[in-house]
Amino acid sequence: MRFRFDGELILWRGPSPYHFVTVPAAEAGQIREVAPLVTYGWGVIPVRATIGGTSFDTSLFPRDGGYLLPVRDRVRLAERLALGDAVDVELAIRSERLA
Repeated sequence: MRFRFDGELILWRGPSPYHFVTVPAAEAGQIREVAPLVTYGWGVIPVRATIGGTSFDTSLFPRDGGYLLPVRDRVRLAERLALGDAVDVELAIRSERLA
């Protein structure tokens, strides 16, 4: 499964601050449908994401019925992203079970 969407770069101010992009509701609903086939625990979904010219492997975090895409500092710095920026995301679910 592949998706493309725009979202705002936000900051999670938990014990370990991290930047995220919220997956839009429509895409999150499609991901929820296949989640039981691809999750490897705690509801996280393995993905390959591309922002600008930077691709990276990570996992979507479940949050409030949707998902958050973590954006590592190396990605944020390479793409010169700041808090609140609009981010264009390409996303692919990583799973042999969907191949």
